[in-house]
Amino acid sequence: MSTLSDIEAGSEAERENRRIGVPMDLPSQGAGRVPAGRRSRREYYEFRPLNIARYVIWGGFALLLLLAPLVFSSGLSVTILSQIGIAIIACLSYNMLLGQGGMLSFGHAVYTGLGTYFAIHALNAAGKGLLGIPVSLLPLLGGLGGMAIAVLFGYVSTKKSGTPFAMITLGIAELVFAMSLMFSEFFGGEAGISANRVVGKPFLGISFGPPVQVYYLIAIYTFLCVAAMYAFTRTPLGRILNAVRDNPERVEFIGYDTQRVRYFVFIIAGFFAGISGGLSALNFEIATAEVVGPARSGGYLLFTFLGGATFFFGPILGAVLMVLAFVLFSEFTKAWLLYLGLIFMFMVMYAPGGIASLIMMNLRVAAFGRLKELWVSYLALAVTALVALLGAAAIIEMIYHLQLNVALGPQVKFLGVMLDTSSLDTWFGAGFVLLTAIGLFEVTRRHYLYQWGEIQSYIQKEMTRRETL
Repeated sequence: MSTLSDIEAGSEAERENRRIGVPMDLPSQGAGRVPAGRRSRREYYEFRPLNIARYVIWGGFALLLLLAPLVFSSGLSVTILSQIGIAIIACLSYNMLLGQGGMLSFGHAVYTGLGTYFAIHALNAAGKGLLGIPVSLLPLLGGLGGMAIAVLFGYVSTKKSGTPFAMITLGIAELVFAMSLMFSEFFGGEAGISANRVVGKPFLGISFGPPVQVYYLIAIYTFLCVAAMYAFTRTPLGRILNAVRDNPERVEFIGYDTQRVRYFVFIIAGFFAGISGGLSALNFEIATAEVVGPARSGGYLLFTFLGGATFFFGPILGAVLMVLAFVLFSEFTKAWLLYLGLIFMFMVMYAPGGIASLIMMNLRVAAFGRLKELWVSYLALAVTALVALLGAAAIIEMIYHLQLNVALGPQVKFLGVMLDTSSLDTWFGAGFVLLTAIGLFEVTRRHYLYQWGEIQSYIQKEMTRRETL
């Protein structure tokens, strides 16, 4: 008859076998069965399903970085691709503060810019033979420089949160920008500091002279940094950072120091921002006061928000838009900053989650099979919005022409059409197109909102039904 101690011993053995995955009912090779407690090895194979989507996404991202310069092979295209890679790291590092930590910073360019200066000084030292380091590792020196500055300034900044934190970062940004014009020994004054990235003998034919070689170096750093920052979001520190953003009082109640959490993340963000600055030093071979200026910090904030700060891939979209706006869009019109401001204003009003939130909302609708019902509304919204934009752009271009190019005559060419600023008919036509398109857009928008509400109600009911099954 089994005693209580024998039963407890058997239960302990069974629990241990279940923990290591040993089956309880496999026959032994000899007569009878081997007691469960004596089995010490696995006698069957386990199957764990792979996360195919993760491998597809990361593999596609790596393939895109690899093949992009083969598709867009011109010199300008390779330069734009290099700048996009640099901007992706910078915007994602900024989103560690804004999107993941709820820290609105107005001075992120301090860490990317000073990383550029540290890297370019190291590049000059390597060119003179004073520093024996490969060119491919110089961005890491920029990252260490950005991290060191984040250790210094972050201790002061993260003492506060919310609006005081934002004001402190703004003050630090203005301080560093003023110092860039005062201490010319380090910052080079208004002319900046230039360098030559071709240092030493080529290794396997790689001298980093051709722009495509620099691009692939940037692509490697971009992939590794994006992967590292994504991995950070899955760490305990990344999770508690989200909690600090959402409810700092409860986080402190359970025993965490919210200031220390913000400080550690600030340092990590400074490191990745410095890597971005180091890559910029190799790409442009010059560092000027503009790289630590408030306009650069504002650009990181604006385009990270436009891309979608609440999703990891949102800043990547914002980085692509930032480079295209600064490099390409600025060449088409002198009023590009006005257009950018208008786009930002309408995004805040109608899509505060950014482009990424629009994508995810529609993917949710597509998962329930209702997206096909909205394509007519989307087409109507796109057409009416485009016509309204054309009418507004015609008025803006004529106003800019009167203010800046009045000596060139009354006519201005806009999208292949000659607009006469001295003719009342031209102004009336542009205004009529603008107002008519706005009216049609509003009618279409209300119909779309009605459709969207019905679909969301259906999705909610469907989710409730599935939960009850």
